[in-house]
Amino acid sequence: MLKFFKIIAILEGISYLVLFSNMLIIKPTNLVLYKTLLYPIGMSHGVLFIGYVLFAILLKKSQNWNFSSFGIILIASLLPFATFYIERKYLKNA
Repeated sequence: MLKFFKIIAILEGISYLVLFSNMLIIKPTNLVLYKTLLYPIGMSHGVLFIGYVLFAILLKKSQNWNFSSFGIILIASLLPFATFYIERKYLKNA
């Protein structure tokens, strides 16, 4: 289960960066392409985000994460590049 969480963490981070690049790069240059890509990218990111949070909750007890570590892991889902840090620091044993 930890290995699956590691994969979700990486994919969630990638989808977050793709969503930002769609907003920052494609939107100013091609509004039609931006609107076309927004739904599938946003939906996949949303599903991965929910999966990340649910797996973090499920793994909290089995990994013996204290409250501060668990809070950092959850906050990482809101910041760009932070899930890559979590994958390196907390999930390196998977």
